Amino acid sequence: MKLWVLMLIAILAGLILGLSINWYIPVSMSSYMAIIILAALDSVFGAYKAMLDKKFNMHIFITGLVGNALIAAGLTFIGKKLDVDLYLAAVIVFGTRLFTNFATIRRHFLDGWVKKSHKDEEN
Repeated sequence: MKLWVLMLIAILAGLILGLSINWYIPVSMSSYMAIIILAALDSVFGAYKAMLDKKFNMHIFITGLVGNALIAAGLTFIGKKLDVDLYLAAVIVFGTRLFTNFATIRRHFLDGWVKKSHKDEEN
């Protein structure tokens, strides 16, 4: 089975499980969870882009996922201690990379779709 199919199944299973379980995140932890989720999404979109470019490496993905989450949570923790919104640095970086990776993935599929439609028109 292709890796992207497994990723899609895992994402859907996670969404279904997350929406079906009634769980509560304390307000004091919500900023940590938000930034960790953003870091994780950045890593997932980056991994998918790397798969499309045929440059995916599981070790890079796992270390990036864990490292990004730890750095983002650390910035959030230090920022709360200093009463400075340091987490915004992570939000800007991860948000920018997330949208950039999404744009690259979107262009990849649109280019494939356009090439396929041109091929169909020629036949």
